This record gives sequence, structure tokens and C-alpha cells, in this order.
Amino acid sequence: MAETAARLCKADLVTGMVGEFPELQGIMGGYYARAEGYPDAVADAIRDHYKPVGQGDDVPTAPVTVAVSLADKLDTIAGFFVEEMPPSGSRDPYALRRAALGIVRTIILNRMELPLLIATFVAAANVTFRNQVSPFDRILPTIGELQKLKATVGWKQIFDQLIVAATNQANADAELFTIKAKATAIDLLDFFADRLKVQQKEAGVRHDLIDAVFALGGEEDLVRLLARVQALQAFVETPEGINLLAGYKRAANILKKEAPAESAGAEYVMEPAEAELVAALDAVEPAAEAAVAAEDFAGAMAALSRLRGPIDAFFEGVTVNDADAGKRAARLALLGRIRAAVHRVADFSRIEG
Repeated sequence: MAETAARLCKADLVTGMVGEFPELQGIMGGYYARAEGYPDAVADAIRDHYKPVGQGDDVPTAPVTVAVSLADKLDTIAGFFVEEMPPSGSRDPYALRRAALGIVRTIILNRMELPLLIATFVAAANVTFRNQVSPFDRILPTIGELQKLKATVGWKQIFDQLIVAATNQANADAELFTIKAKATAIDLLDFFADRLKVQQKEAGVRHDLIDAVFALGGEEDLVRLLARVQALQAFVETPEGINLLAGYKRAANILKKEAPAESAGAEYVMEPAEAELVAALDAVEPAAEAAVAAEDFAGAMAALSRLRGPIDAFFEGVTVNDADAGKRAARLALLGRIRAAVHRVADFSRIEG
């Protein structure tokens, strides 16, 4: 039904009614589809696939309508990005920001587990390949001329060479188009991230927290991403979160100046606070990782909060930049573990404060 609705959803644009009253686009299409005997789900999808048009507009929830609405908006946005015509500054003549915001709202409201990078790549690839002329189409006139020479000596050799050349060109074009589609998909993901920040800012969510989650990479499911952001916002507003953020930033600043060595060096007797931090990390790392895998982001934050005390004690009682190279290497490695543990949830370096 979604495919049927997609094929028919723009048909009313050529009618006299919509030509006279453009604001009836979609609405008339729904009436026409119902009059032709199409199922209600198809007619409703044709009627509502433009939604949501504005911030206060209803978001579609019917499965067929959602599918057509998302496909239409993705195809539109991808088309302009492939042609390198994205919005710039205050200029957005084709309302691409509004379309992207509509996609974001639809995904979130329907709690769709949609891998956005894959979706944008498919849309960009579809537009890229659709707009290209096949090398075989280009050589058809030449083949037509060669047909007249069938009886001549060497015709087969020339024909074979032409087909080989066209095949090689088709393969080269396919590789080039794929690269272009991938680059466009990355640009589109950034574009959707910006729209998500705008949408969530209006909902009271801090933009730096969205940055902190996006910065990890590999997270393109908007529903799961927002669950992380909401857990992160609740956590960083607690005393444990504030202190852990301070400890993380202190560790990260030290690591900017001197990266941890791959080998921690020779063993030595640890300071009590050092041993306590090692024990805490040994317990927290698997707990946080398991919580993230289960999409229990609040649980992951709770696990990380157990590092607060050991980190504070470590910085108060241990000299990281010790004269002993082995101790310094081991302590830098500990700071690296702190950073890696926290990055299981978000890149805390992006968080303000």
C-alpha cells in the first residue's frame, strides 16, 4: 500500500482543482484516490504525506502515511543536497529545513528505530543514480551506425571494443556516484543533527549535550540518541554529574599535553588512592558497557557516578607527572581509562561548564 500511495501522491498536482487552489494539494489527491476505490490507508497517506508542514501541525502516525511522508521528504532534501543546493544562512527557498524538521518530529513521535545514515545514503544514492545517463545509453547511436556495417570486416571487433569501453565507464561512474552519495549522506546527517538541536532546544534540551552524544559517532537512531541525551541532562545537573565532569575535564586536559603510553611500564606499589581508582574502573567499565548495550542510559550514568569519589581522591593524593617515568606512564594510562569509560555514554569534552 505504501508503494501505491507513493506512486499516486503527486498525481493531483496536474489537476485543475489543485492548479487553481494549490493549498488543496494532497487533500484532493485523497478524495480522488477514495473515489477510485483505493483503500483508506492509501487515500489517507496521499492526503497527509505533506505533514507535518509547520511546528503546530499534526504528525502522521498511520504506518503507510509515515512511510510515504518520510520517503517524500528524504527524496526532496537529498535531491537538493546532491545538486549542492543546501540552505545557506537565512535563505531556504525550498523549505528544506522545514522538511528535515518534519522528518525529525515524525521519527521521534513514532519512536522509530531508523538508522538515519543508511536512510540518507539510500535517498542520496537513488537521486544520484536516477539523474545520470548510462554510458550504454550514450553509445546507442554509435551501435546503431555499427549495425549498418555488420557485413564489413572488423565489425565484431569494433563492437566488442565499444561494449568493453562502455562497461568500464559504467563501473567507473558507479564508483564515483557511490562516493558522491556517501558524501551527501554525511552532509545530510549533519543537517538533521542541526534540525534536531533546534527542535530539542525548543523542548528545553541543551544543544551541547546533543553534540556530546553525536560526537561519539555511530549513533544515528534519533530515538536512542535522545534517550542518551535525556539521561545525560538529568545526570550533569546532579552533584555527582557536576563533579564527574570536572574530574573528566581535568583528566582530559592532562591527556591533551601528554598522551598515555601503550605500555604502562614496570609494576610498582600504588598509592592507596591510585589503587582505589583502578578498582573502581574495573567495576564501572563493564557495568557501564552492559547498561549502554541494554539501552539503559540512566543505568550507565549511575555506574559512572561511582567514579566521582575515586577520581577526586586520585587528584588530591597522587602526582600524575611523577619523576619516575614508569609511574607517570601508568597514571596517564589511568586517566585514559577514565576518559574511555565516560565516552561509552557521551563525549564529555563537548559539554559546557
